[in-house]
Amino acid sequence: MKEVLSRVGIGSATVDTVLPTTTLTAGESVDAEVHVEGGSTDQEVDAIYFALLTRYETDDSTRTGVVDKFRVADPFTIEAGERRTFAVTIDVPRDTPVTVGRTNVWLETGLDIDWAVDPDDEDPLQVAPGPRLATVFDALESLGFTVRTAECEAAPGGLFSGSFVQEIEFVPRSGPFSGRLDELEVVPRPTADSLEVGLEVDRRGGLLSEMSDLDERLTRLRFTDESADEVERRLREEIETHA
Repeated sequence: MKEVLSRVGIGSATVDTVLPTTTLTAGESVDAEVHVEGGSTDQEVDAIYFALLTRYETDDSTRTGVVDKFRVADPFTIEAGERRTFAVTIDVPRDTPVTVGRTNVWLETGLDIDWAVDPDDEDPLQVAPGPRLATVFDALESLGFTVRTAECEAAPGGLFSGSFVQEIEFVPRSGPFSGRLDELEVVPRPTADSLEVGLEVDRRGGLLSEMSDLDERLTRLRFTDESADEVERRLREEIETHA
């Protein structure tokens, strides 16, 4: 009976990932421990799996987006009541969404057990931007912009690859664009050696232009290893061109 119950999750093994911190930086690696505790009966575990997840909006629903997923550990048996600890290294992809605005990111850990409900564990994360994106954020702040909101959305065709992107909405509270722009929408896309940034410049316009979206201008910049001053200069010139 215990074996039957464990297959539907009653008295099954449990799993818990212990991170040194829940604040991570996109592009970094972090060492963690996975604690597995046996249930009321022995169980065969094929693997420990991880998924880094977020939510993104489509035109008609909210979906769970997979930033990354991977498996660790060889198959093993967790005996009833046994406790085992596994040391793992978790790589946080450089394109992990930053947890600002309405963006949530969490780590799901699970045990792959045949013919049973897989036990799992969820850990909410705070994700800070990688160095290049942090420089862009600092430059926009210097230009008088502040973050109003952010969320992940289904990727618009032709802008970037992938099923979803993060859109971060800034508003000019001061500086050279205050009173000239309604908002600036930023879509970052880090790669191994650069950062692509899609910009949507939403100019202040009359009712007609607002209704027809004529006040919006799309552009894109690519950054590699420019200085903070150079990043700010390029952003200012590009926004100025479309303001």
